[in-house]
Amino acid sequence: MSGHSKWANIQHRKGRQDAKRSNLWTKLVREIIVAARMGGGEPESNSRLRLALIKARAGNVPKDTIQNAILKGTGQLEGVSYEEVRYEGYGIGGAALIIDCTTDNRVRTVADVRHLLSKNGGNLGTEGSVSFQFKHIGDFYFAPGVVTEDQAMEVALEAGADDVISDPDDGSIEVTCAPEMFDAVSKAFEAAGLQPEVAEITWKPLNETHLEGDDAAKMQRLIDALEELDDVQQVYTSAEYDLPEE
Repeated sequence: MSGHSKWANIQHRKGRQDAKRSNLWTKLVREIIVAARMGGGEPESNSRLRLALIKARAGNVPKDTIQNAILKGTGQLEGVSYEEVRYEGYGIGGAALIIDCTTDNRVRTVADVRHLLSKNGGNLGTEGSVSFQFKHIGDFYFAPGVVTEDQAMEVALEAGADDVISDPDDGSIEVTCAPEMFDAVSKAFEAAGLQPEVAEITWKPLNETHLEGDDAAKMQRLIDALEELDDVQQVYTSAEYDLPEE
């Protein structure tokens, strides 16, 4: 990449997503409902729900809305029944896409996703067509200067993390772990008073597809369009590119 460090791009994209998602609350609430339905309404014993609640509070979702979402998920309140569905496809330059959705209507969702991909230069693939290009991991990022590599390593590896990576260009620290170890590593950081800027279970590309210029702009427009869909929870991509300053 040129212009921005890896950390700068992570921050820029995160801020762009938060600013552009007028439907952010909808996505956060749906995740709470699904998490509570799958693992119960107690965050202490449901790591997915606990992470969903952290994100909802960071997104300023009202307490009553959060509580009602938990009750809907556990069946104590009536509500729409959502299911999870994953689509795979290709974007600009053959960049791989994994598109995670929650929906009450699969037919509508796949039609919307297919239409946006086609309209913006991508195409929908079959199940398994690109997922082999990604690794499912727990991922933590610490901003530059927040923690040293030795500090992160001491806590993370003891808790079951797989790797601690220091970026030589900007000094940010990335910690990765197996998805099932995410909760243990998260709690270990909390107990040590270490606060990651990003903490999530994600699909990380094994190899990146570098885009520049018009191709980068087109790819960003495609991702923006997908993220504007209420049914789309998260978009993962192998595309790597600098974002222009706004």
